[in-house]
Formats: sequence, C-alpha cells, structure tokens
Amino acid sequence: MSNETKQTSYFASGCFWGTEYYFMKAYGVLQTAVGFMDGHVQNPTYKQVCEKNTGHIETTEVVFDPTQTSYEEMVKLFFETHDFTQTDGQGIDIGPQYLSCIFYTNDEEKTTAEQYINILTNKGYKVATMLKPASTFWKAEDYHQQYCENKGIRPECHTYRKIFV
Repeated sequence: MSNETKQTSYFASGCFWGTEYYFMKAYGVLQTAVGFMDGHVQNPTYKQVCEKNTGHIETTEVVFDPTQTSYEEMVKLFFETHDFTQTDGQGIDIGPQYLSCIFYTNDEEKTTAEQYINILTNKGYKVATMLKPASTFWKAEDYHQQYCENKGIRPECHTYRKIFV
C-alpha cells in the first residue's frame, strides 16, 4: 500500500494500552503504536514519563486507510472510548501523562476535532480534551506495543460507549 493511501493520526486518552486496544480493532486501521508526545525530553522512557516531569502524554499513533474509513470516524472512536470530561487523567490513572488530547497534523484534522468538541459541548458535556499540533512521536518500549492483545486481556482503563448516531 502506498503512502497516498495511508493517513497517520495521534490520540491521547489515558493509558495508551486501552487507547490502542480500541483503535487497532477499528475498521480500516492498518497499524498502531504507542508512545509519547508533547514533552521536552528526547526519546523518553516509560519510567521517565511516569515520573511526571518530562511533559509527555501517553499517545497512540494510528495509521489508517482513508479509502476504508475516515479521520472523522477515528475522532468519534476516540471520544467514545474514554472519559473526555476528566481533567486530571483517566479513571484511576491520574497525572499529566494521562490527559485527553488530540494531536492534529493539519488544519483539516484540527477543524474536524473542533467540530466534534462543539457537538459534545452542545450535548451538555464539559469537554476537557486538549487540541495540540502534533510534534515528535516517541515510540514506547516494545513490551508496551499491542499490550492488551499480547496479554490476551481487555483494558480496564477504557470502555466503549456509543455517543454519536
């Protein structure tokens, strides 16, 4: 498959194991990876990020085929698989590395994300999700990749709930 038929997007919604779990099962998704974005340390380790002083957010890289699905579908899945109203992390995972954020790679992605934040706001939700331009994605250690799949478990930190019709 050529790069013209691939699109890469970045989503942070708490523990990256749970975020990746749902994205890797989505129709049209070709591959996923977990790592870190938005910090000030080059090539951080998981241990460094957990110390909460690198500025990184646990992030999932999602590569999908835009002829099979859309960025809009990815944004919907992002919002439907975590608590986008929580301001200090996700569930029991508290800290700056677990914040909700969409890292956009272009103006079109930013506009789509803003539209969905507006839809949720109009539904009465107080959306805590941040929008930030994508920066360097630092891939996490190999044992974090496809963690739930490799362990044969479902994530405890994320659940799916239908919000958009």
